[in-house]
Amino acid sequence: MTQALTHHHLFSLEQFAHRGLFEGCEYPWHALDKLSSYLKEQKLGTILGEVSPNAHLVNSDCISIGEGTVVEPGAYIEGPCILGRNCTVRHGAYIRGNVLVGDGCVIGHGTEVKHSIFLNGAAAPHFNYVGDSIIGCDVNLGAGVKCANLRLDHLPISIRFEEHLIPTQRKKLGAIVGDGAQVGCNCVLAPGTILGKKAICFPCLSVQGTIPDGTKVKPALKNIFFN
Repeated sequence: MTQALTHHHLFSLEQFAHRGLFEGCEYPWHALDKLSSYLKEQKLGTILGEVSPNAHLVNSDCISIGEGTVVEPGAYIEGPCILGRNCTVRHGAYIRGNVLVGDGCVIGHGTEVKHSIFLNGAAAPHFNYVGDSIIGCDVNLGAGVKCANLRLDHLPISIRFEEHLIPTQRKKLGAIVGDGAQVGCNCVLAPGTILGKKAICFPCLSVQGTIPDGTKVKPALKNIFFN
């Protein structure tokens, strides 16, 4: 097992209320394998936050919303789903079920989320797609960032790490984004992409493979200068 690919390395889970989901997982995507059954085991149906009467909740008995969380008019949330404390779900957000969100997160206008995990402080605030993905603590996805989760040839997804391919046995797998990473506007993260902690992806890139901690992914074009 490669240490750089484990949840112990990529994420700080001490303050995450659902850290038990990751127990026994060799790799972080194994938590996605367990997500549906984990949500079924929880006592759902408690709404403590402020939910607009013009928001649309489907299977509300399978939705829990924490204190201080605000769900704006026009948001769509389908259970099973857990939203932690002090989150914001903005107008036009589309949460399709099997979604687990920590505290202090943002799911914004035009953002679609399905079968994914947001750790504390994660934000997908503008026109994002997050499918079958794990978004780490304090990660920000810039406007228009897409976490693609299905290969064009529909084959099972493998993780590329150095010279190795690690089979996931999953047909759908989006991105695993380590704590503090930042992804610029209109980037596409290919299926099975892993971003290390505090990695930075410049805007308008197609990113794939495993990106080490702290790496700055820039366009491979001449005569473009960044401060």
